[in-house]
Amino acid sequence: EVQLVESGGGLVQPGGSLRLSCAASGFAFGNHAMTWVRQVSGKGPEWVSSINSGGITYYADSAKGRFTISRDDAENTVYLQMNSLKPEDTAVYYCAADVTTLGPTEATMKNLQSYDYWGQGTQVTVFS
Repeated sequence: EVQLVESGGGLVQPGGSLRLSCAASGFAFGNHAMTWVRQVSGKGPEWVSSINSGGITYYADSAKGRFTISRDDAENTVYLQMNSLKPEDTAVYYCAADVTTLGPTEATMKNLQSYDYWGQGTQVTVFS
């Protein structure tokens, strides 16, 4: 059974940092790209960042220069380090996995319909 479990969300002031983690199980983690998606209440999900099996990273414009995605294949975990947080970063953050595609293109990774499995999400709130 595929499971994705996020952690690390919380309350932080603008300019602060958080590190999100997503522990994965039930599939060959090292062979697959992993992605972070966020959703603001009342709005659709927004792709944030992806990392492919080779460690190549991709970021939404809103995340570039502030967020860093990384993976530890030995621990089956993907991380999202978020720095210089802004109130507009407030959202529920989900990790997502496409366990049926090997070597997805950047366009595929940005397509939220590509993802078979999602975690339960972790709330990030940035407030003054």
